[in-house]
Amino acid sequence: MVARLLDEDPEQAYAYSRIALRLASRVAAVREAAGFAAYATQKYAEALAEFRASRRMTGSVDLWPVMADCERGLGRPERAMDMAGGPEVQKLDKAGQVEMRLVAAGARRDMGQIDAAIVTLQGPELASSAVHSWTPRLRYAYADALLEAGREDEAREWFGKALEADKDGATDASDRLAALDGVEFVDAMGEDDEHPAVVVAEAPGAEEQDDEDDGVEEYYDDDDLEIEEVEDDDADGSAKA
Repeated sequence: MVARLLDEDPEQAYAYSRIALRLASRVAAVREAAGFAAYATQKYAEALAEFRASRRMTGSVDLWPVMADCERGLGRPERAMDMAGGPEVQKLDKAGQVEMRLVAAGARRDMGQIDAAIVTLQGPELASSAVHSWTPRLRYAYADALLEAGREDEAREWFGKALEADKDGATDASDRLAALDGVEFVDAMGEDDEHPAVVVAEAPGAEEQDDEDDGVEEYYDDDDLEIEEVEDDDADGSAKA
């Protein structure tokens, strides 16, 4: 239940994790699940304690990156950076090492070291054209860091690359690209309107159009339409409106 609810209802997942802890606190998988539930609800101190307990039970370093991210959540980016340089990182698989790189870059940004964050994200994994599960997030983080550094053209390029690799919609790269291009989506109808809302894309510099051709599809009630029946000369004798 924790795994099922973690994304859609993290608070409920956390509640289930507390019950699981009461029933089987000596099971490493339970401590790990409880850690992720606490992490999802931003209870970083609690999450870190559970991850540490799971690591003691298993001896695994797989949770090292998320433990470092908990340190960031607790306002201790320096500790996260220390963990990024620890020997445990060398024992991680490729996905874990990329995750650690993302956490380290985030810690650099927390400390106001944006240029260092950009350098931290650079590497063979970023330059590779191969697409892995972590590729969209790595490219997205790089684009976001470039944007913070004021390198807008490069950021647009990397948001585009993130979008190309993001087949599952793990990031909002498409929205970030639209924002960079000055496209704004506006709800053209109120919540009480009977018809579905019309979404209009507006870009800066677009010329204003007359009301008769404003690019917005208009909706009418049936009472507003005048329907004229015209006799059809076709053999089937049907009428056209």
